[in-house]
Amino acid sequence: MTFFVGDSCLALRGVTMKPDSDLQAGKMLKAAKLYCTECRVAILKVLMKTDKPLSQDQIARRLGKKHFDKVTIYRTLESLLKVGLVHKAFMDKRACHFELAHNCTESQCHPHFTCTNCGSTHCLTEMSLPMAKSPHKGFVIHRQQVRLEGLCPACA
Repeated sequence: MTFFVGDSCLALRGVTMKPDSDLQAGKMLKAAKLYCTECRVAILKVLMKTDKPLSQDQIARRLGKKHFDKVTIYRTLESLLKVGLVHKAFMDKRACHFELAHNCTESQCHPHFTCTNCGSTHCLTEMSLPMAKSPHKGFVIHRQQVRLEGLCPACA
């Protein structure tokens, strides 16, 4: 069982110093008014350590020894999506890819580049694109996500 003390998340079994990523994940969960569970902290830490969106299976593999079943990971990602800590960056081969939502706004996500040769995806957080306007009457755009495709430097 886990609870909050001040700005950090502590285990009930014993209080030990937590790495900065644990404290940061605890602060994010507290700000979102979510309980600080082992799975939520672990998933946030995985997403903090990567520079690209990850599928649920990739997240599960990176969790390694702290193996949670697929349903637990799915439900945890859904809870993080609901409060806006994480968002779905894109879908590829019927699998959603998730990332922390701190580089995006409610209506616009930063662009992503996917290499058509090796399949690697890169976040283009330094690139800003104007919000699209629909040329057709009656369409209302709520969110814009842009995914560019081509060759990465290693494959070009």
